[in-house]
Amino acid sequence: MHVLEWGPADGPAILLQHGNPTWSFLWRKVVAAIRARPGGDQLRLIAPDLIGLGLSSKPENVEAHTLAQHAAWLGEVLDRIAPGPLVVVAQDWGGPISLVAMATRRERLRGIVLGNTGVSPPAPTFKPTLFHRLSQLPLASTVLFRWLGFPLGVLHTSQGDRSTIRGDVAKAYRWPLRRRADRAAPLALARMVPDRVSGHPSIPQLAISHELFATAKVPLSIVWGTKDPILGRVINHLERERPDAKVVRTEAGHFLQEEVPEQLADAILDVAGRS
Repeated sequence: MHVLEWGPADGPAILLQHGNPTWSFLWRKVVAAIRARPGGDQLRLIAPDLIGLGLSSKPENVEAHTLAQHAAWLGEVLDRIAPGPLVVVAQDWGGPISLVAMATRRERLRGIVLGNTGVSPPAPTFKPTLFHRLSQLPLASTVLFRWLGFPLGVLHTSQGDRSTIRGDVAKAYRWPLRRRADRAAPLALARMVPDRVSGHPSIPQLAISHELFATAKVPLSIVWGTKDPILGRVINHLERERPDAKVVRTEAGHFLQEEVPEQLADAILDVAGRS
């Protein structure tokens, strides 16, 4: 697992966990904003690349990727490099993966900051999106994800401001997965999203993620991109679950780190201070 770090090795540890199909590059603006603030350069910022993405190892077998396995991989890395108190900051699949990893390490959890993510099993009224239905089609999904590199070429369409993932920035997201043989993870993580309300292998782990989110007695902040075409309305569910959370709604899209890094930095520094 490839990990980027900033700050002193003995500083308060902040996990910055991306999701699908991005990598630690996603956090660069947030890191810059944090480190420009008073005291921000004293935090230890830790940004791992999920296995299969970024500069981490890339198993070619789609079946190697499960929510339980990703949580186990992340948990092992955190035990090695950040075995003490930890604030979790996460977006997309980084949310449930981090929370499942911390469920067996909850005595170390000191705070949570969430961006656009889902941390719970599907509701009875759940309907899978077109994106996730496509990932379940055996032949079409292989062509779309592994041969054509979907969704890396269309990340901008999930943004409030589409110009934030264009040009060299868009190339930077595509670069770690430029080889077809390395593209198992985007398809696998799309398939990890439940396409039904029962019987999907991710559901038991999402229940663990939800339990920690709902019950953790730690400072909690949520920064949300309401222009996210997939998860924009999920904030309503999270607010009902945790009415004590500090919530900031923005006009950003799914990858809100590109659009509202200052608001995320504010939330992270606030939670770090309260923890």
